[in-house]
Amino acid sequence: MGVSLMVVRHKTPGAPLFLSQRLDSAVLNAGDGTHEHPTQGLLDLMTMREQCGDLSGKTVALVGDIRHSRVARSNIWGLTKLGAHVIVCGPATLIPPRIEELGVEVSCSLDEVIPRVDCVNLLRIQFERQRGAFFPSIHEYAHLFGMNASRLSRAREDVVILAPGPINRGVEITPFVADGNHSVILDQVSNGLAVRMAALYLLHRRQQELSSSPAPVDMKLI
Repeated sequence: MGVSLMVVRHKTPGAPLFLSQRLDSAVLNAGDGTHEHPTQGLLDLMTMREQCGDLSGKTVALVGDIRHSRVARSNIWGLTKLGAHVIVCGPATLIPPRIEELGVEVSCSLDEVIPRVDCVNLLRIQFERQRGAFFPSIHEYAHLFGMNASRLSRAREDVVILAPGPINRGVEITPFVADGNHSVILDQVSNGLAVRMAALYLLHRRQQELSSSPAPVDMKLI
């Protein structure tokens, strides 16, 4: 078909890599299973840097379904690369084993970590990717890990609240927090457009440069 760039979202981890090894077109990963979501990670980083400046030395909490979240993994790679201290927080059943090896701190108590953090990224419960009962009830999860007015009052005055959409209002975050002054969820949406436009532009330009460059000489044919 002569496609120069392909955007791939697939339920199987590694699908974009598989395609990139077999196609001449550039491949943009728009989310592969529970593996990674690179452009979401980039827009989250952009939003945090707009609000907090240099992220080196800042503390960021990723709260929620770490086990099934591709956003969490992309956030971890980006944040640690920029020098931030990352805390993954959620029910023990939703935290992958040995995740500490990625250079993050693990906590099962949001109340304990909330006073320490500069940014909180509230990850959506991945109901569609779960194949078991990882916590007793939605009510209990919201009680222990939901961001509400009470927890916000114990956070830093300039804390930044993020949440990759769509959000489950009343579960990971209450409407009071989602629509409040600390929330930058709408900024994430705007930055997502800019980040994805930039990714498409850069990949397409690189693909054009590769296609216009002289073909390498196969010395075996000389």
